[in-house]
Formats: sequence, C-alpha cells, structure tokens
Amino acid sequence: MKILSIETSCDETAIAIVSGEDKPKVELNLVSSQIELHKITNGIVPEVAARAQLEAIIPMIAEAKAAGASAATIDAIAVTYTPGLIGSLIVGVEAAKTLGALWQKPVYGIHHLEGHIYAAFSEINSDEVEFPVLALVVSGGHTELILMEDHFKYQIIGSTRDDAAGEAFDKIARLLGLGYPGGPEISKAAALYQDRQAAYPEQTLNFPRPMINDKSLDFSFSGLKTAVLYKLPEKKLSNEEINHYAYEAELAIIDVLVAKTTQALEQTAAATLVVAGGVSANEQLRKRMKQLGEDNSIKVIIPNIAHTTDNAAMIGLAAWHRNNVKAPLVKNFEAKPRTKLDEISLG
Repeated sequence: MKILSIETSCDETAIAIVSGEDKPKVELNLVSSQIELHKITNGIVPEVAARAQLEAIIPMIAEAKAAGASAATIDAIAVTYTPGLIGSLIVGVEAAKTLGALWQKPVYGIHHLEGHIYAAFSEINSDEVEFPVLALVVSGGHTELILMEDHFKYQIIGSTRDDAAGEAFDKIARLLGLGYPGGPEISKAAALYQDRQAAYPEQTLNFPRPMINDKSLDFSFSGLKTAVLYKLPEKKLSNEEINHYAYEAELAIIDVLVAKTTQALEQTAAATLVVAGGVSANEQLRKRMKQLGEDNSIKVIIPNIAHTTDNAAMIGLAAWHRNNVKAPLVKNFEAKPRTKLDEISLG
C-alpha cells in the first residue's frame, strides 16, 4: 500500500508518501513553511495563508512526482478535510480530488487530530499498539484528552474551554515582545533563565495554573494569559526579566498539562500514553511526560520532532493504519472547518 498524502489545514503546505505492507514507512515528507510570512503580522492571517498554499501546492506535487509519485506507483490519496481554516482546507482537498480524478485513485479524508495521534505510530504495525490508549493532543488550536479503546474509536474526555495551550504560548510571547511562533520562542527564553537560574531570585511571579485542581479533565489557559498581562510592569522588561516571565509561563502550562494527564491516567487505566501535536515538540513537556510514564509504568509514545507540527506524513500514517485494520475510510467529503474527532469514530 502506497499513499500520497496532503495536509493544508492551517498555514503549512505539506505532501508525503507513506508505504509499507507489515509496517508503515514514511518515504517522503515535504513541508513548505509559512513562518517567515506570518512573522510580519505576528500571527496567521487566514487569507494570506490560503493564498500562499495555492502558490505552493503545485510545485510540491511536482516534487512528489519527481520523488516517484505517479498513477503507476500510488494506490490511494489521503488529505486533511477537517478541522482547520476553511480556505486552507479547500486548497488541499481540491488538489487531492483533482489528482484522484487524473490518476483514477481513491481519495480519503482524514481528520487532522487523527493524523496527530497516528503520527505516534510511524514505525509500528497496528497490532503492536497496546490499548486502551490515552492521547493528549496539544497544539495551537487544540488541547484535548482522548481515550481510545481500540483503533479509531475515540472518546473525548477533556478539552480546552477557551485558549489551547499553543495559542496561550503565542499570546504570551506576543505580550513579552518575543517572536512568532510563540512556543519555540518562549522555550528559548525559558531555557536561558533555567540555565542561569541560580543568578536570579526565587520564583516570585506566581502565575496561576487554571483548573489544575478541578475534578473535570478540561483545560483553560486564557486566565494565564491575562495573569501575565496584569503582571507586566509599566516599564519595559529587561532581557533577564523576559526570560523569567517565559520560564514561569512555560512551567505553568506544562504543570497543567501534566496534572490533567495524570488525572486522566488514574481514571482510565490506559496502557499507552500518546502525546502529540505541535506543542509536543516542547523539550520540557517531553521530559515531564516521559517521567510520568515511568512513574505510572506505562508506555509513552511521542512522535519525533518532524512529525509533531503539521505535516502530511501523519495524514498518510492515519490512512495507512485505517487500511491496515480494515477500518472504514471517509470517501465522500468536503472541506469542513469544524468536526469533533469522536464524530468520525467507529461503532
């Protein structure tokens, strides 16, 4: 089975080839980044993102063809159809459907979050996954805890009530005058504080950990952003102070993510913990989650860095595993800006 996959749900344009009989193999994973474009506005402008994707998609398909993708070699095409920015989704969906018509190949729709989850299973066969699986999907637009009793059977047991964790990183970075995207910039500044922590005073900012003691598994990060805003002095922060704010903001977000995941593990008795999405690239979060797995004697799977942020390999992997376990594939679809993951689950 060889799948050409396309991902254009937000600001990236990505194409991949995933193949394999017993285990999936990512043969090609191309990503055209728009980071430099969106640094100008310090955030994503949907119309700008879609226009850039229109310009990028044809040259990227040409790259995939040069790498061996053709009607003779590809068995199916998979594309993100939901959720995301509608203009961006349409670019990918229409490109996939056009290729499917030209090459006379089936075209399958994949949910963006399903792709993030299955990015974790990039090198294992479907029957090697130990269930139940608890997945924490944490990115710029999503922060959700998802329980899987089996492949493609999803139960959303916790989600953000306002800002997602990645969104909070972006907004706090903007408040501190750091660059875009906010997550990596916060992490860089936080690491500078941590490296020289002995030279700084003890932690004094006392940022809140919203909903950390709430019995639900839901998240809320808008209050943290507001707390950072109210803590800012009238005078301009020094570089050392910016690093301090970044360190404590990052720590507050990670503390909440770890606490809620711990709570979910206690409630679900999951055998495997998957941490996926763009924020899973955060070094401190990866360390804390791996330690959480050791403390609870469960397997923790975090995708490699290349598969954490939006990419097409994860879409191809989700389609590969659906085919591998003979799960239904979405064949008749249109681009949709919002669809809950459990609305496409089986059974």
